Amino acid sequence: MKNIVFARVDDRLIHGEVVTAWVPTYRINHIIVVDDEIAGNSFQKRILKSLSPTNVRVDSMTVSDAAQYLQGEKNDKERILLLTKSPIAYQQLVEKEVELPQVNLGGMGIRGERKPFVKNVACNPAEVEAIKALIAAEIHVFYQLVPEQRVIEVKDLV
Repeated sequence: MKNIVFARVDDRLIHGEVVTAWVPTYRINHIIVVDDEIAGNSFQKRILKSLSPTNVRVDSMTVSDAAQYLQGEKNDKERILLLTKSPIAYQQLVEKEVELPQVNLGGMGIRGERKPFVKNVACNPAEVEAIKALIAAEIHVFYQLVPEQRVIEVKDLV
């Protein structure tokens, strides 16, 4: 299994908090955006790469491609940050036997069927079920906007 050091849900994917707080905190050198739509959109992929520090590799992959890649041989020098827009993608990765160190819930805005869940996180019913499935799979799911902020345990909220 590849060296996944941090997994985060954030609608904005690569942005200031990720680049200035999470990447240095975990010494990330490879960001993988797991999103079926973005993986097929060359324009969005170029934008995401342009937002990342120059010393950080950025790849956008479908859930299936990410699962296949992540199950490859571990390289301790590769420090991966996984980013998705929804916890559903992480549930799908776990169903494909990807081992996640944890899942951090970051900014998930209110839209569609999403309702406030905790702080800056809004979830629709399917996302709440995905979070419950991750917790049932013994994956630590927590809310923390930036590393300096205190952790809010999600298992206490579902």
